[in-house]
Amino acid sequence: MAGALMERLAAGEAVIHGSGYLFEMERRGYLQAGGYVPEVVIDHPEVVEQLHEEFVRCGSDVVLAFTYYGHRERLRLIGREHLLERLNRDAVAVARKVVDRHPGTILAGGTCNTNMYDPGDPATEATARAMFEEQIGWAAEEGVDYIVCETLSHLGEAKIAIDVCNRAGLPLVLGFAIHRSGKLRDFDGSLAEACRICLDEGAHLVGFNCHRGPATMLPLLREAAGEVDPARLCTWAVAYRTTALQPAFGALVDDAMPFPEALPGGLSFPVGLDPFQCTRYEMGDFARQCHELGLRYFGGCCGTGPHHIRAMAEAIGRTPAASRYSPDMSKHYALGTDERLLRHNRDYVPHFTATPARPG
Repeated sequence: MAGALMERLAAGEAVIHGSGYLFEMERRGYLQAGGYVPEVVIDHPEVVEQLHEEFVRCGSDVVLAFTYYGHRERLRLIGREHLLERLNRDAVAVARKVVDRHPGTILAGGTCNTNMYDPGDPATEATARAMFEEQIGWAAEEGVDYIVCETLSHLGEAKIAIDVCNRAGLPLVLGFAIHRSGKLRDFDGSLAEACRICLDEGAHLVGFNCHRGPATMLPLLREAAGEVDPARLCTWAVAYRTTALQPAFGALVDDAMPFPEALPGGLSFPVGLDPFQCTRYEMGDFARQCHELGLRYFGGCCGTGPHHIRAMAEAIGRTPAASRYSPDMSKHYALGTDERLLRHNRDYVPHFTATPARPG
């Protein structure tokens, strides 16, 4: 399996990154919003394995060990720091089970924003480095093919992660989180320039993940692709309808919410985002546009479910196992066209559904 990612990319193949585990596990009742610590890896590993399986059946090429926020800072916060190494090693072991059942999938280790790095405090560089060394070191020992380092908003922190990966001898796929400002928190240059710096430092792929949905992620990618080889760019967007006025999901405001005081802090983010969910068709179109732009590594982040990944795979011409159950509305009892359906149900359609708007 060694070098599987690089071989796929060298062959010009697209690699679909299915994740979004954090929000999905919270929705299923196995992870607490707020701390967002992946305790489920230890408490219910069978649930994690099943979610990996669902993403792969729907077309994910990547099985990413569920170690996002499985680092020392988060585990200390909930009083389970003593389980740090076990959680990281177990997460890779669970992911490997699914990879072993599905030849052609790729096992990835994961790390993320440390929440400890402060560009104004040089002492925090050592703290961040130690945290990366722990997670990346354990993943390397467990035999992952490459590392995903995601949701970084500081270029300085990214450089540390790249150096640790280089020393570990593992390829790195790096994702920057771009908030409302449209910039990194410690760098005044363009995002394309930040991407070039990371590639020069040794990252294998670099781009953007989290915070932005398709509508506000694509402009960043198009801008970066004007200065960076698109084949060296990557992205996995949140499955939420961000807009030019509300470009990141932390900024989304639900004006139709009848009792906004019920939302924690009065904010839709992170547990009141349901009204902004992207459809499978929007995520499929995002994959198509990424592919046409020349990206070879793309997928979904927070809010993404297996059905989104299936739509993304199908949008670039693939037929994953779960395509057997892709929608076939010809069989719907009322909306269908199959002549075996009862006519009185089909004739009743105007009474319970809107007439679709048609161009022209």
